[in-house]
Amino acid sequence: MNQRHVTDQGQLLADLARAGAEDRQEASIVISPGAGATAWAVKITSHAAYNVYNVRAVAIGAAGSAPTEMGEPMQATNLAESFLTQGSLATGTYALMSRVGDNNVFYATP
Repeated sequence: MNQRHVTDQGQLLADLARAGAEDRQEASIVISPGAGATAWAVKITSHAAYNVYNVRAVAIGAAGSAPTEMGEPMQATNLAESFLTQGSLATGTYALMSRVGDNNVFYATP
């Protein structure tokens, strides 16, 4: 890899870090070779604390049918909301959740 490419990538990362999340329209996850990123649909069942919610996985059926809740309830953190204030996401909202390390996370705007 040439030095110019490395420098440009470093500058891009620095610019993104300074800009904040307001104008971002995409997300990416870095995974190790041979691993995979797993995500599933969830429904917000209640608010726990701050930006943490109680969620249940849902199975998506045919078009025009409501998703079916399945599995045990779990907690997940909404990355779209501040970690320092109470969240305001409505119960019944659907989101796409991923497991990152030991945490369930999703991104949904109120």
